[in-house]
This record gives sequence, structure tokens and C-alpha cells, in this order.
Amino acid sequence: MGVIRSGAKMSVDDASDYVVIKAGAGDSYLSVLKLHKLLYYVQAWNLALHGKRLFDGAFEAWVHGPVNRQIYARYRNSKGMYSPVTMEDVRPSFRHMSIPKDARRHIGSVLDVYGKYTDSQLEEMTHMERPWQLARVGYAPNARCQVPISDEVMRTYYAARLNPGTDA
Repeated sequence: MGVIRSGAKMSVDDASDYVVIKAGAGDSYLSVLKLHKLLYYVQAWNLALHGKRLFDGAFEAWVHGPVNRQIYARYRNSKGMYSPVTMEDVRPSFRHMSIPKDARRHIGSVLDVYGKYTDSQLEEMTHMERPWQLARVGYAPNARCQVPISDEVMRTYYAARLNPGTDA
């Protein structure tokens, strides 16, 4: 994964727009569901590598995996979870060069690893991982859950994946 040196935090909307641009340039199909999962992994790996969020906003442990409420609100009136997100959905005011170079590199690295998976595969992956599972303790599989996924649990879980001999 890329290295973030600047420590600058950006908005989740900026991160989202950058992911849409990068995914579009790679000719990858991007649904709303897949966008949420990619943003989740961008944040998770930044927490693991640097101990802090790359962008604002938490992820909640929804039925279909981690969801950022701000991005959900952005698309809820115009798209379903499997609807495509395209370059037309990028805010006209967004300038991709406003994203720090190290953050662009980090996002690109995460997309290189996770962008090849479908939205359903990414959903299944998050369901098998401890951060989402812990946030959903006590909830039935199809029950509505808005519990935030802990940054600390994300940090320790993904950091442990960097060092396979440690427990997550």
C-alpha cells in the first residue's frame, strides 16, 4: 500500500470523487456498493499504516457491509446500491490535484488490490473480517444496524494482516 506522509485529512466526498475518477480511468465497473467498500478499504489501510483516518466520516456496519452515511446520503435519492457511479457523478467543483500526492498514491494502491473485485465479492470479504463482524454483534444477519465500525478495531485488524504472525 502507498505511504501517507502529509497527514492531511480530506473530506469523504473528495476521496469518493477521486476513487470514481481512478476507477473510471481503469475501465472498472463501479457501483454505489463497490464505492462504499473501496472507500472503507482506503480508510482501513490508512489506519493500519499510519494510525489515523485519511478522510472524515465513519463507516457503519450495514447488512451489505461497511457504509459511509455521507456517501449514502449523496446517492440515496438518485441511485440504488447496484447503480453505476460514473464520471458524471463527480462534483463539478472537484479538482483531483487538490488531493495530496501521497494520498493519491495510497488510494491508487488500494484500488490496485481491491478494484478488481466485484461489489458482491467486496461485500463478502468485509463480512468475513473482524471489524464489520464486531460492530454487528447482537444483530441478526439481515437486521438493520447503524453501529459505527471502530477505527481502533480497523487499525489493529489490518495492521495485523501486514504482520501475519500477530493476532487481529
